[in-house]
Amino acid sequence: MSKTLYASSIKSFWRSIVMFALIGLLLGVGLSFLRPFQYSSTARLLILQQIGAVDAYTASRAAERVAEDLANVVYTSTLFEKVISASSQIDASYFPEDERKARKKWEKTVGVTVRRGTGFLQVSTYHPDVRQAELLTRAISTVLVSEGWTYTSGGSISIQLVDDPVNSRWPVRPNVPLNAFTGLVLGGILGTLYVILKGERIRRRHQLVHK
Repeated sequence: MSKTLYASSIKSFWRSIVMFALIGLLLGVGLSFLRPFQYSSTARLLILQQIGAVDAYTASRAAERVAEDLANVVYTSTLFEKVISASSQIDASYFPEDERKARKKWEKTVGVTVRRGTGFLQVSTYHPDVRQAELLTRAISTVLVSEGWTYTSGGSISIQLVDDPVNSRWPVRPNVPLNAFTGLVLGGILGTLYVILKGERIRRRHQLVHK
């Protein structure tokens, strides 16, 4: 099927493409509301490592590696238990009693990123209750500041909380605008494929009729 025929099919059945796109948009929005809305709370920590007389680049790379190690530690069950025990105000019942399920829930609750080339560690937590999200973020920060050095090797390190937790005003999960846009695009793509195949069937039918 030539490009001209593709364009002809799309032009003839553009309403079908729009319909698919709108259905995709509605599905994206609808599916978003099937999950509980969650707020976020984000804090930043700075990792400093003393490794003797080295240049600034080497020092920053070393701090980045330590930050990456600590980022992975945050997702562990060991740190999870310490965080839950850090404050009596944290709702431990939010996490399942089964260890495997609790670990999966914890991995979905926290998000940790490292700023490349630096020792900055950003910790975010997500929870239907914004206050609980803040408590979890503060607890993680407290545990890392006081015990983070025990999870690293090499030169001595110090961890400082440089940005107190900042809470989102509105739910950030699920991302309704993103899901709606994704549904719109996917719907448009499926609609385009549909009209192209439909145009091909019509063309072949005409060819058979005129033989």
